[in-house]
Amino acid sequence: MKRLLIMAVLMLVGLTGAPGRAAMTIKLGVVTKPGSAQNIAAEKFKELVAQRSQGAITVKIYDSASIGNETEILQQIQMNTVQMGIITSGPFDTFDPIVRVIDYPFLFKDNEQADAILDGPIGQDILASLETSGFKGLCYSENGFRHLTNSRRPVKGPDDIKGLKIRVMASAMHKTIWQALGANPTPMPWPVYTELEQRVIDGQENPLWLMVEYKLWEVQKYLTLSRHVYSPHIDVASLAWWRTLDAPTQQLLQQAMRDAARYQRQQNRDGDADRLRLLKEKGFVVEERPDIDGLRRKVAGLKDTDIYRDPRVKAMLVRLLDAVQGR
Repeated sequence: MKRLLIMAVLMLVGLTGAPGRAAMTIKLGVVTKPGSAQNIAAEKFKELVAQRSQGAITVKIYDSASIGNETEILQQIQMNTVQMGIITSGPFDTFDPIVRVIDYPFLFKDNEQADAILDGPIGQDILASLETSGFKGLCYSENGFRHLTNSRRPVKGPDDIKGLKIRVMASAMHKTIWQALGANPTPMPWPVYTELEQRVIDGQENPLWLMVEYKLWEVQKYLTLSRHVYSPHIDVASLAWWRTLDAPTQQLLQQAMRDAARYQRQQNRDGDADRLRLLKEKGFVVEERPDIDGLRRKVAGLKDTDIYRDPRVKAMLVRLLDAVQGR
């Protein structure tokens, strides 16, 4: 009898991993490869969850688009075949157009302003809105300020962008931005190294970390520090799955992701000066002071276009623009 009791206790511990918490494996999808911004947040989250759950909760990271592109990962999160994801903000506008207000061009002046807005009430209201599409919005980690690269010519102002075939995310907002700037935006899932190498497209736009991780100096020559969009990652869970969790588990996961996001944002920012130096050493011709005012004028009318015709989205954009101007 005593032996049976001991075996029962061991089985219980094996199932729970720690007293009072059921064992669980969380599938988390990212489209980028190890070492990338999404992966840094994902790995930190995995580490924190393991520590704080005493090993009861395991996070399995599916990276390098192994389970699909970002839109496909989001669809799997909706269906709860994947529980969590760290996804660039752009593709969300297919699911909830309110997210496109975050990617409004030349919105945030610096990282501190972006943090203040996104970690504050406006950012939290946008996360809450995602529940209408089947997502539990947890927090924002960071992609970073986006810059333009291309293989054809230096870009110093809007006239130089005209006619460039630029890869963009599957996002109506990003396509509209580049149309307004005079480019030929071409939506494609990441990565696009082969397309750049074969000159199927002329260029792409992304933060500096990505240009380093994917060695874009091998297939691109010109870099313009345009900072045209501040691009967060939105860290989400399947709402259907989230609602099955007890409150303590929800709190553990929520806090672990917030802590991972803060860690990753700082890591990302601390490395940008070295990344720019490396890109120059590798042969990029860098335009450090493009005509930002000229670019800004080209996109100034976007807030009055059909991209923001939804009254709910328009109201959020007005609220966001007011908040930015007030800081």
